[in-house]
Amino acid sequence: MEVVMSTVERVEVVLPGKVEPEGLEIRYGQPVPTPAAGQVLIGMEATGVSFAEQQMRRGRYYDQPPFPFVPGYDLVGSVLAVGESVGPDLLGKQVAALTKTGSWASHVVLDAADVVEVPAGLGAAEAETAVVNGITAWQMLHRKARVRAGQTVLVHGANGGVGSILIQLALGAGVRVIGTASARHHAALRALGVSPVDYRGGNVPARVRELTPEGVDTVFDHVGGRSVIDSWQLLAPGGTLVSYGSAATRDDEGSGQWPVLKLLGQVWLWNWLPNGRRAYFFNVWAGRAFSKNRFRSRLRTDLTQVFTALQRGEITARVAAELPLARAGEALRLAESGTVAGKVVLVP
Repeated sequence: MEVVMSTVERVEVVLPGKVEPEGLEIRYGQPVPTPAAGQVLIGMEATGVSFAEQQMRRGRYYDQPPFPFVPGYDLVGSVLAVGESVGPDLLGKQVAALTKTGSWASHVVLDAADVVEVPAGLGAAEAETAVVNGITAWQMLHRKARVRAGQTVLVHGANGGVGSILIQLALGAGVRVIGTASARHHAALRALGVSPVDYRGGNVPARVRELTPEGVDTVFDHVGGRSVIDSWQLLAPGGTLVSYGSAATRDDEGSGQWPVLKLLGQVWLWNWLPNGRRAYFFNVWAGRAFSKNRFRSRLRTDLTQVFTALQRGEITARVAAELPLARAGEALRLAESGTVAGKVVLVP
């Protein structure tokens, strides 16, 4: 094993069970893990608070591990050590990775094949905003919807972590964007060139129909529930629905798997009917179980595209707040409040 710097101890945040954000546990003095063959040790420099953690603390994320575990969906950090068969050129490099869990820690071991280098000039927090949010937005826009210039899309939650990147990428592709958001975000959306719709202001489908009577070419819906049915009905002939979450059921009781299974069943039914429209349920991890190499190649290609767009200013990083790892409970509470725009980021 080659090491670029010495390390002392590992700090981690543990989700012990179904708890309020204040119930997260901070554990100090843990041994720093050693990378095995093919692995790297990363010193975390930024990790995000995503909607997944909001679901996980309620026990409602589709395939979360059993409690207790360390949450954390993605990270940016520097490679501190490499295991056997990993080239030493990675030492000291700043990298990003999708993890699903485990990133809310000062030190994280990952397979070297799962990390993507962060281009020079991007700060850790800035790059962090574009990892899971950016890859989700990019793949939904270009791999699923395959949008084209001149089309019209509807983005629910246009001010959110995924939504804010999605609208910028869509506008950059020459697409007209309608975005739902609370009224306080409308001025900022208009300044970007988005037509805003207040999701709290009554009949959202009727308001969208006023803006585009013929329907929209694509809807990106993270809400689920009744919203996804409305989204389907708003599609123009030949249109595409991309469903990628079930935010409406976050606070429900019972199985966390049922909302996703219900969405999958609905998508299957819509695609079976001869209606000239398409529906997808997007999962950023799709395909990994069948072809890990293909998944990694696609992830590296697409995340590099996102980072390039960030470098060029085609998309803007939106850091809502930076808090130290030891204040993870406060960060999670802030992310759940709905009062901030952009991503809440944890730093060492």
